[in-house]
Amino acid sequence: MGNCRQQRRLLLLAVAVVVAALVLTASAKKSGDVTELQIGVKYKPESCTLQAHKGDKIKVHYRGTLTDGSVFDSSFDRGDPFEFTLGNGQVIKGWDQGLLGMCVGEKRKLKIPAKMGYGERGSPPKIPGGATLIFDTELIAVNGKTSGGSSNSEL
Repeated sequence: MGNCRQQRRLLLLAVAVVVAALVLTASAKKSGDVTELQIGVKYKPESCTLQAHKGDKIKVHYRGTLTDGSVFDSSFDRGDPFEFTLGNGQVIKGWDQGLLGMCVGEKRKLKIPAKMGYGERGSPPKIPGGATLIFDTELIAVNGKTSGGSSNSEL
């Protein structure tokens, strides 16, 4: 009889472990975490005469949020787009890859996994370790040009 009880306990323990694994998997999916870079084009101009390529100096407006919707940074709020050289490692990998080929005036939503963002260390105090990052971006200029040939130094 003791052997039967032990088998029953082991079976109940196994069922509990499976249920816990399913619950954890479901909650991870609900949280919005991603494992690969996701690029969503929200708006693309009809005419794309200027695209961002590796080595270009670009200006980007962005709003960065966590999967719970909390904003950790926003150039829109500051009214000052961020400028950097694309593909040179000056920014997180998700940006270096997610903004390639973007047209001036285009808007994208980037969902960036932790491995292409700030990793397991995060960027305290606003970005916890292992966080998926969501960026709403708008390309303002490429190499100082805001559209096919025009230059705007006021951006």
